[in-house]
Amino acid sequence: QVQLVESGGGLVQAGGSLRLSCAASGSIFSINNMGWFRQAPGKQRELVARITSGSTTNYADSVKGRFTISRDNAKNTVYLQMNSLKPEDTAVYYCNAKIVSSYGLALSDYWGQGTQVTVSS
Repeated sequence: QVQLVESGGGLVQAGGSLRLSCAASGSIFSINNMGWFRQAPGKQRELVARITSGSTTNYADSVKGRFTISRDNAKNTVYLQMNSLKPEDTAVYYCNAKIVSSYGLALSDYWGQGTQVTVSS
């Protein structure tokens, strides 16, 4: 089995920073894209940032210039550095990864359990 475990959420004042981490573990053959999504109350889950296995990145317009996604392939970990946080960034943040499992070599989508980020004004 494959698991994604997130950490780093919390409560921060507007203008502050947080760093999220997500580590993949288990029967992993390879990891393709990794990314972060978020879901605010009453809203649909949306893409925040994505990074390919070759480290090409893309961001939602709302976070460009404030958030940075990166990955450490040796540790199977993806990070999201969030700076200049705004109250509208408040949401549950989910890690996502497209992973080829060692069993059957099938590419599947995996999700973390979610971590709450709350930005106070």
